[in-house]
Amino acid sequence: MSTTATSVRDEIQRANATFETCFAQGDAAAITGLYTPTGALLPTGMEPIHGAAGIEAFWQGVMGMGVKRVKLATRDVEELANTAIELGTYTLFGANEQRLDQGKYLVVWKEELGQWKLHQDIWNTSLPAAVQ
Repeated sequence: MSTTATSVRDEIQRANATFETCFAQGDAAAITGLYTPTGALLPTGMEPIHGAAGIEAFWQGVMGMGVKRVKLATRDVEELANTAIELGTYTLFGANEQRLDQGKYLVVWKEELGQWKLHQDIWNTSLPAAVQ
């Protein structure tokens, strides 16, 4: 959808709502479709993950670990031509709405063919590290 009728922030929030819905449905392939073909995930404690196959496998793995739902909250969006930077917070939920994690994220979005897509996605927990 063109951003002439709506703001970039609105478009990103709409894409995030789609991400949340697809996650709740266990549809890692649909989530992957929200990323650019050259998209990258930068998860805590892991090497970067590049491309559709890796992104889909990652999100499928997260779902397989018992995460049932994700809640994304946009805090700020800065637009730079066909790129936008989003700062937000996330919460991950397991069975019975048990909160499993919460933290913050930074996403670089790219506009491709009139749609805003996640391009680079980094996040980290706000919960204290477990005592070992």
